[in-house]
Amino acid sequence: MTRNALSKATSAVDVIVVGGGIGGLAAAVALTQKGLRVRVLERAPEFGEVGAGLQIAPNCTRILDQWGLLDEVKSLGVLPKNIVMKDAVDGSELSRLDLAETEARYGYPYMVIHRSDLHGTLLRAARAAGVDLVNNIAVTGYEQSERGAVVVHAEGREEAPVVIAADGLHSVARPLISDDEPVSSAYVAYRGAVPVDQVVGNDVSLDDVVVYVGPQRHFVQYALRGGEMFNQVAVFESPKARAGEEDWGTPDELDGAFDGSCEQVTKGLPLMWRDRWWRMFDRNPIMNWVTGRVALLGDAAHPPLQYLAQGAVMAIEDAWVLSEHVGRQLAAGRGVAELDWDDVLSAYNAVRPEHCRRVLTTARAWGELWHVDGDERLWRNEILRGRAVDDYSYVDWLYGPTALTPEEEADMFVPHSQREVASATV
Repeated sequence: MTRNALSKATSAVDVIVVGGGIGGLAAAVALTQKGLRVRVLERAPEFGEVGAGLQIAPNCTRILDQWGLLDEVKSLGVLPKNIVMKDAVDGSELSRLDLAETEARYGYPYMVIHRSDLHGTLLRAARAAGVDLVNNIAVTGYEQSERGAVVVHAEGREEAPVVIAADGLHSVARPLISDDEPVSSAYVAYRGAVPVDQVVGNDVSLDDVVVYVGPQRHFVQYALRGGEMFNQVAVFESPKARAGEEDWGTPDELDGAFDGSCEQVTKGLPLMWRDRWWRMFDRNPIMNWVTGRVALLGDAAHPPLQYLAQGAVMAIEDAWVLSEHVGRQLAAGRGVAELDWDDVLSAYNAVRPEHCRRVLTTARAWGELWHVDGDERLWRNEILRGRAVDDYSYVDWLYGPTALTPEEEADMFVPHSQREVASATV
């Protein structure tokens, strides 16, 4: 049961997870399924997620299936038939990925789901597993101890053998490892999830994920919640951000950014939420996520730009890898109290930073290519139109089984030219 405050004397746990988002709850579920006692500390008064839709690729649905959650997630989401990329200026099709063939290749489906529905599934699983869920706790610091690590907050101090910091882009724990700051892309996202009847007549597809790519902008569309809702995302480069102004990403910039777009895009713009927007930041990759018994997970370690749709996926992969290394020790005969956490964290740290470095850097390059103009736009379109529908050479490194060791990490594609990066995911 969720608690709103900590008592002065809390029961002992094996792991403290800081942050109750998708990554933090995934870690709690995964570790509890291995027999560990886990406490999650969330600063908000209630557990929940904001936003609209997200995409989860086969490398994520494979893990959800292992945790026994895939059927519930499938009941809440949509299994699209294709990912289709189109030109945002003229509306012409550039490329597509047949997702039925994708599922056949990787053994698991590609899905879209409302962010709150995925979070809700993990929250229900955490509650059912007995995770100690605590709200209204803002962690302000971390310390090492003889037993493991300590989290510091207004209610006092808590200690556990290991602390997982899943506290997001502005992580309190990350400065223990790196003095870097979030990096602004100068792009901003507007979202809008509306009842599907509001898009009737807008020439939309309810069966596909459709991405319109254009000069300094792109527009994404797909159905949610069994086709009852329709999700749209409008992303554009902010001139105010480039000029160094503080008030950037405003609705007037949204309208100006999509001038000259095709009819399918312009019909969708009035349905965007205009009272809130999301400025797009990531961080430069770091190759160490662990200090003592404190480990980063999810956006605290690797906040990405969204162009590969792997943000939530990477967090869930992090949780799975960490728990599987715990599981290997338990399978070898160790008890929970005898776990060698230094070895677990070392194994986690040996494989995840390099994979996520690849995702972060590829996402940046992919975003640049989506948004080119002039001759570069024509070159990109030519490359995409020439891609074979059954060419998976550029997604195998993403959608295949998640590596537990560096040796298991799939070889990444090697572009022969700048233009070839255009085929990286679609």
